[in-house]
Amino acid sequence: MAQSAVADDVFYALSNSTRRRVLEQLCVGPATVSELAAPFAMKLPSFVQHLSVLEHSRLVNSKKRGRVRTYEIVPTRFKVAENWLSAQRQLWEVRLNQFDKYVKQLKDSEAKS
Repeated sequence: MAQSAVADDVFYALSNSTRRRVLEQLCVGPATVSELAAPFAMKLPSFVQHLSVLEHSRLVNSKKRGRVRTYEIVPTRFKVAENWLSAQRQLWEVRLNQFDKYVKQLKDSEAKS
């Protein structure tokens, strides 16, 4: 999968507050679908769609044992978002430093005239 498509999947999964709360729950440890769904006031099929998005983005893995499906977080996948944000931060730091330098040059030239 192309890197931008991977980032799109990760950021799409992170764009929803329900999915972010599920990820927060999974940071504590693996949990079953019913354990994950308990805090939410929604029908199970709707909730399972959120889990599907998280699994598609590979932010979580699931294992089925009998009739029980258990989810766990995949921390390494968050590196995709972290890398993109880091690159953007670096880009904007350079741009803002250049802007700061330009403003200082303008002030210096105004003070001289």
